[in-house]
Amino acid sequence: MEEQHSHWAHGGPPRWLTGAPGHFASRLPWPSTILLGAVVMVGSTIAARGQMDERAPLDIFARLLLFLAVAVLLLRHRHPVLAVFGSSAAAMIYLAAGYPYGPVFLAVAVGCFSAVVSGHRRAAWTAVGMVWLGHVLVAHWLYRWLPPSDDHPAAWGQELGVAAWVVAIIAAAEFVRVRREQWADQRAEREAAEQRRADEERLRMARELHDVLAHSISVINVQSSVGLALLDSDPEQARTALTTIKAASKEALGEVRQVLDTLRTPGDAPRTPAPGLDRLPELVEQAAGAGLTVTVETDGVRGAVPPGTDLAAFRIVQEALTNVVRHSGSRTAQVRIGYGPARIRLRIDDEGPATGDDAGGSGNGLAGMRERAAALRGTIEAGPRADGGFRVRAELPLSSDSPDAAAHKEETP
Repeated sequence: MEEQHSHWAHGGPPRWLTGAPGHFASRLPWPSTILLGAVVMVGSTIAARGQMDERAPLDIFARLLLFLAVAVLLLRHRHPVLAVFGSSAAAMIYLAAGYPYGPVFLAVAVGCFSAVVSGHRRAAWTAVGMVWLGHVLVAHWLYRWLPPSDDHPAAWGQELGVAAWVVAIIAAAEFVRVRREQWADQRAEREAAEQRRADEERLRMARELHDVLAHSISVINVQSSVGLALLDSDPEQARTALTTIKAASKEALGEVRQVLDTLRTPGDAPRTPAPGLDRLPELVEQAAGAGLTVTVETDGVRGAVPPGTDLAAFRIVQEALTNVVRHSGSRTAQVRIGYGPARIRLRIDDEGPATGDDAGGSGNGLAGMRERAAALRGTIEAGPRADGGFRVRAELPLSSDSPDAAAHKEETP
C-alpha cells in the first residue's frame, strides 16, 4: 500500500491499473477474489430466498458452479482470456440449470473487465455476448426443456436490463483501457523527458568545463609569456603575472571542482590516483606490519592495463591478504600474478588452517571480489584447499570495453 500511495503521490495511477511491471502483477489476486467469492455466495443465497417459487433451489451443484465462476478469476491477471471464458461458461451452465438470478453475473463482469483492460477486447465481447445470447435462449425458448419444470418465459423487457448491464460493464472497461493507454504514454513521455534533461545537463556541464578551462588557460598562457619575458628586465611585473596565474588557476580549480561534484556519488571524493598493481609493494609492506610475510611471484611481461582492471586486481589481492590476516592461522601468503596477452591471472594462497568458522572471510569481502570480477567479465574462485589452506584465484580481462569498466575508474579532478 505504501508503494501504491507513493505512486499516486507522484501524479500517476496505481500499478495494478496501469499494468506497470512490479511484484503486484506477478501475484495471484487472492484478497479480491476471496472477497468476490464471499459476495457471490452470500448474495446468491439471499437472491434464492426471493425466488423460491420461480427458480430451482441452490444445491451442491449450484454452489460448485458459483465457486468455479469465481475461482477461475484468480487467473485474470496472467490469463485474462481463460478467466473470462471460464467464468462465463460457469454462469451459462448455472442459468441453464434454472438456478436463481443473482451475483453470478458479477463474476462475469469482473472477468470481462480484466480482459478488456489487458487488451483482449474481442475475447471479452465474445464471452459477454455468449452469456447474453445464452440467457435469451434459456429465458425465451429452451425453458420448456430445462429446470425448473414449471418455468415460464421471461418478459422481453427484462432483456433491456440485461443489455444495459452488459453495455455498462463494457463501457467501464473500455474507459479504463483507454485511460491505461494514456497513462502508459504519459509514463513514456516522462521517461523521455527525464532522459532529455539528463542529456541537457551533461551538455551544460561540458560547456561549463569548456568555458572555465578555455578562459583560465588563456589567461595563464598570456601571463606566463609576460612573466618569462619580464623575468630579468622587470621582476616586479613578472611577480604580478605570476600572482595573476596563481589566482586564475585557483579560481579554475574551484569551478572545475564545483562542476565535477555534481557527477560524484555521495561520499568522500578521491583526491589521489586510483591504486593498481604497481602499488603492490606498499601492500606487502602493510601486510608485514600486521605480521604477515608475503612473497610475490610474477609471470609474463606487464603491458598496458586498463585502470578498471588494474584497480580490481589490486583490490582482490588486498582483500585476500586481509582475509589471511584476519581468518588464517598462517603467517605467510603467496601472491602469483600472471600477465597474458588478454588476461591477468591472480592466485593468492595461504597455508591455513582457518582460525574460525568463516574461513576465507565473512562473506562480504568475497562478495565484493566477485562483484569486481563480474563487472569486468572476469571470473573468480575462492575456497579451501585439500591441505587445509585457502586459495583465491581470479582471471581479469585486459580489454577496457567491459560493461562496467567505467564504474571502476576512480579518477581525480
